[in-house]
Amino acid sequence: MTTTTPVLQVRDLRVEIGERTVLQSVSLDVQPGSLIVLMGANGSGKSTFGMALAGHPNYHVTAGQALLNGKDLVQLPAHERARAGFFLSFQSPPDIPGVKNNLFIRTALNAVRESRGETPLDAFDFLNSAKQGAKELGMPAAMLGRPVNEGFSGGERKRNELLQLTLLQPRVALLDEIDSGLDVDGVRAVVELVQRMRAQGTAFIVVSHYLQMIESLQPDQVLRLDQGRIAESGDLALARSIAETGFARANA
Repeated sequence: MTTTTPVLQVRDLRVEIGERTVLQSVSLDVQPGSLIVLMGANGSGKSTFGMALAGHPNYHVTAGQALLNGKDLVQLPAHERARAGFFLSFQSPPDIPGVKNNLFIRTALNAVRESRGETPLDAFDFLNSAKQGAKELGMPAAMLGRPVNEGFSGGERKRNELLQLTLLQPRVALLDEIDSGLDVDGVRAVVELVQRMRAQGTAFIVVSHYLQMIESLQPDQVLRLDQGRIAESGDLALARSIAETGFARANA
């Protein structure tokens, strides 16, 4: 049996928000090209896990480590975590008034390309790539010229997150309820994009309770988070059981 080194190794991660401990101790390994689905009741720590890995200043890691290709994310500022190859899709993507979408994404992309020793893209080459990516996601190209997420619907915001994902090509992507606000075509676009990027080596952690999408994603592992710890680990059968009987049955 061939084994590979995990692209992301999380060990005993403990996270506090203010004076409240939200994650008690979370450990997991993420292999290149793999997909883990993270489930849990409201308040169990799913979004906290993503925010802590991304380096949000309100989420304080008080113990443990998270190694991305050997680099401890906990010791890096947020922008260096992105350069290292970590991507977080927000559950509720914010507006950035006054900042054009195409400029925002191109600046982020060129920062990542620079960290990889690649040549920055000029505006012309970037727009060609961005328009093609937008078309594949069912996103009007005109949205590239608008301020980031300003006036966007919930589904448009999520498609904009997916556009960033496909252009940035991270090593690990955490998608926090990416299906929220998307129509059927949008969910199909998520599944197709994730499958394509997994084949290219990107690993995914997907927070979702939408069983149909979870089944379409064909995860390698399903984890249930409860009170800041991983309470159960399984496969699709675990996701189906949770969808059928809810989280109450697990805590009974």
